[in-house]
Amino acid sequence: MTDERARELRADFPILAQRVHDTPLVYLDFGATAQRPQAVLDAERAFVTEHNSAVHRGSHELAALATGDYEDARETVAAFVGADADEIAWQAGATDALNTIANGIAAASRGRGGDASAPLRLEAGDEILITEAEHHANLVPWQELALATGATLRYVPVNDHGTWALDDLRPLVSDRTRVIAFAHVSNVTGLIAPVEEIVALASTVGAVTVLDACQSVPHRPVDFHALGVDFAAFSGHKMAGPNGIGVLYGRRERLAQLPPARTGGSMIEVVTMEATTFMAPPTRFEAGTQPVSQAVALAAACRYLAEVGMSAIRDHEEALGARMVAELSAIEGVTVIGNDASVPRSGLASFIIDGVHAHDVSQYLDAAGIAVRAGHHCAQPLHRRLGVTASTRASSYLTTTDDEIDALIEAVSGIRAYFGANR
Repeated sequence: MTDERARELRADFPILAQRVHDTPLVYLDFGATAQRPQAVLDAERAFVTEHNSAVHRGSHELAALATGDYEDARETVAAFVGADADEIAWQAGATDALNTIANGIAAASRGRGGDASAPLRLEAGDEILITEAEHHANLVPWQELALATGATLRYVPVNDHGTWALDDLRPLVSDRTRVIAFAHVSNVTGLIAPVEEIVALASTVGAVTVLDACQSVPHRPVDFHALGVDFAAFSGHKMAGPNGIGVLYGRRERLAQLPPARTGGSMIEVVTMEATTFMAPPTRFEAGTQPVSQAVALAAACRYLAEVGMSAIRDHEEALGARMVAELSAIEGVTVIGNDASVPRSGLASFIIDGVHAHDVSQYLDAAGIAVRAGHHCAQPLHRRLGVTASTRASSYLTTTDDEIDALIEAVSGIRAYFGANR
């Protein structure tokens, strides 16, 4: 993966050809939403214009074609993350998937699912372990689960860099730990978690592992079977795919234990006026009208990324990320969150500029044609621990070039002077 190759790939993304404020667009907000290549746009349009129909419920030709597309997409996406097709369920997004897991465990704790769901039950005195660096989507559902079951929510504290290590997590794992939920890659610091080591540690106490893979699946090779996690979640819109779809992964035996969090059409076996039985996973977790065109587009995104090469994408981004950290940190008055040489990190950089609010930084950069994220990035506890209300995040992807990083560094270098913060 070279800078020249990144420029070639950029041509596949129509939106990146535009100008903003009469300046070529420098898009460095991939951590929030990735742009889509023409191949993904074409795949969804082709489905909608040629095969659009309800799946798993019609006997006509279009319904058969749509159902085939839908299940083919499941096969493609499952293979992309090292899973079997019956181990992934379509969800509205990663947030939805994480809630499905937490709410399913809550239902199991109330006795739903009978003996089959008993391994997932929580009770007072049990513990759920997360980290202080989690996205709200991997924090709030566990807070709610603790409230619903009487379990205790514990967390691994971050250090002054905003990072944590396995040695920080290990002492908090006990025979009362029932769930360990954590991000594969932090959306603020870029820290890459030691997944396999945490899974091994969880197995010693019989804890369920839940992986927030939103910032890993789009950016690096991921094999859920090899990692050994029980559950995982990721979103389509962060990996060159469409909005409105995410993926719930669960090891086959864990999905079988999990009661459904949402009910309705499509996921039922037999319905009477007194009771209902549910389909086996993954259909059990796909109540209502399915996101068919989105699934087709997400599969197209997986094919596109696989053709480029996930290892190449990872190496490209990590090199850009290391450059951003080094060159931003060298600017007077700029502090990069997570600039900790002791932990591996991904291709993003969140930073703070002395005397200038992150939203002002973002607007200044926007005027220069540079799109970044400003705010707490849905990680208020992490920012509160560091004593800041917000930061600015620049996040790269396969189309990011050295020239774009040059533009970022040059623009950031002038911000303090522009706002008079260097006096």
